[in-house]
Amino acid sequence: MKNKKVWFVTGCSKGLGHALVNELLEQGYMVSATSRSKQALIEAFGNESEQFLPLSMNLADEESVKTALKKTVLKFGRVDVVVNNAGYTHLATIEEMSDKAVRELFDINVFGLLNVIRATLPIMRKQNSGHIFNVSS
Repeated sequence: MKNKKVWFVTGCSKGLGHALVNELLEQGYMVSATSRSKQALIEAFGNESEQFLPLSMNLADEESVKTALKKTVLKFGRVDVVVNNAGYTHLATIEEMSDKAVRELFDINVFGLLNVIRATLPIMRKQNSGHIFNVSS
């Protein structure tokens, strides 16, 4: 397992992130899985283990993102692959959405992604390696 890559994945409590974490764990990778609810991750994948680190993280909070990445590096020693998968939408037309709702959506889907990238790049530069994948729809 020492040669397996360390993955940091956002939005893991359901959907694509959930499926990705399942596959990564089955293949023996080390995974830091993030969600707004750590408990949801524990229920989905089990407790923290040598291979798995469930983390509660608020993408809109830069300090929360930095803390999650620091915990990942402390546990696994590095971060090889980041998957920015978290996001959400409103099922409404633009004129039905309040300014507040649109700003909250951008805080997660755009600025949250940038928070993860900004916190990750110094780690990857120090390692001289790493990959970042941004998922969108």
